[in-house]
Amino acid sequence: MTRITILGGTGYTGSAIAREALSRGFGVTSFSRTAPEGDARLEGVTYKTGSLTAPDVRSRAVVGADVLVSALSPRGELDGRIVEVNREIAALAQAKGLRLVMVGGFSSLRPKANAPRFAEGDGIPPEFAPEILQMNDILNSLLASPEPLDFVFFSPAQQYGSFAPGEATGRYRIGGDVVFFDDNGASAISGADFARAIVDEIERPSHRRAHLSVAY
Repeated sequence: MTRITILGGTGYTGSAIAREALSRGFGVTSFSRTAPEGDARLEGVTYKTGSLTAPDVRSRAVVGADVLVSALSPRGELDGRIVEVNREIAALAQAKGLRLVMVGGFSSLRPKANAPRFAEGDGIPPEFAPEILQMNDILNSLLASPEPLDFVFFSPAQQYGSFAPGEATGRYRIGGDVVFFDDNGASAISGADFARAIVDEIERPSHRRAHLSVAY
């Protein structure tokens, strides 16, 4: 049985990945600052807590994993430190020979092939700039990482998040680092279908050291 450890496994994306992985019979462990309560707690997930800014917690998080998923966000104590934390996580994954799945943001995608990423342009909303730039720095760090590190960096569509959860359709498009738009000019993906795309890649690996976009 493949064992997946999700860092940030109680957040919006992390919990969706955990739910999808559980439905396929994977072993799932979640590391987060606090454990969920009530209906937010998924039966079958092993919940562990601790601050991932601490080296000993990061070291514990990789023990027993086959695949390491980082669904961390640059908020709270991770704001200003998430690039460093994910760099250390990547180093641990490489040392242990684990596959690393990194969940990033929409703005690390490109509007068209060979164009600058949205995060590198002038149109970043100031209120989101710190988060966007930190997540883009994580991508650049991975792309510059040593060849032995096996990673995939996923960027969701523009309309993605708890504010637009959508529905599980069982379909999605997956591609390189260029954004997908539908026939109406929208770029969207539900939480459930984004998680499905990620777990599909974990179950049937077909990309290595790649930046992938997911949308309808």
